Amino acid sequence: MTPNLTQPDADAIFHIAFYQFVTLEDPDAVVAHLRELVQPLTGSILVAAEGINGVLAGTVPALHAFEQALQHDPRLQGKFAGITFKRSACATKPFWKVRVHRKAEIVAFGVEGVTGVNADADSGARPPTHVSPQAWRELIARDDVVVIDNRNSFEFRLGHFKSALDPKVDTFRDFPDYIKAHAPHWQATGKRVAMYCTGGIRCEKTSRWMQDLGLDVVQLDGGILNYFQAMPDADKDWEGECFVFDNRIALDTTLHETATTAEDVYQGDPADEWRLQRARRLDSAG
Repeated sequence: MTPNLTQPDADAIFHIAFYQFVTLEDPDAVVAHLRELVQPLTGSILVAAEGINGVLAGTVPALHAFEQALQHDPRLQGKFAGITFKRSACATKPFWKVRVHRKAEIVAFGVEGVTGVNADADSGARPPTHVSPQAWRELIARDDVVVIDNRNSFEFRLGHFKSALDPKVDTFRDFPDYIKAHAPHWQATGKRVAMYCTGGIRCEKTSRWMQDLGLDVVQLDGGILNYFQAMPDADKDWEGECFVFDNRIALDTTLHETATTAEDVYQGDPADEWRLQRARRLDSAG
């Protein structure tokens, strides 16, 4: 069953994830407005000159009020009208506090000048990159397509599309080196690159940059979460679970929380020890 925010139990807790690449002339003012709007929710929102990236949790009425305010509050000047919210139910409270942060990037790629703003538009010169979940299923079955998981390696290990490659990166900042090292081979062999991430934001950030390298690249619209929501039989293409960066740890292909723990994800790999300790601190914060 796909969760939604219209079910009658007003006390149920849901999680929403959202982002929007859009030029913000005064990010600090946006931060101030959002700090008012997020009450009484929990979670976090990152704000930069290139847009916003957020995850929040709360009751149905509280989330609905925030969604409406984000899109229609006149102080935000319509910057986030039509923003997409990815929703999932919660058995565990995902967050204990709420924070709105000002950042240099809403997802830290670390390559100068790279942004997701207008990623699919450059005076009409660039082909669109977004592929719907339905088209994605057909695309990743093709022999002339290489499927790239644009997430950290520990996330890949927990679950991934069955045909995907693991770039074996520890952070998003490592991803450019992997792409640059393999791009010549993909080009020489006529491969189209199909990439995906959890909610779509990493792919949004990198797609235009990859086009500039000469790659024919597409991305799964809305990421894994959107695929699970749109495809009732997503388990045909997906192996394992999907890691989420909150207290729930992992979701199955029906967007329901699993029994997986932080220890299951991180323990045994010395490189991820800091992540395990962070997860334990977050879990004990409540």
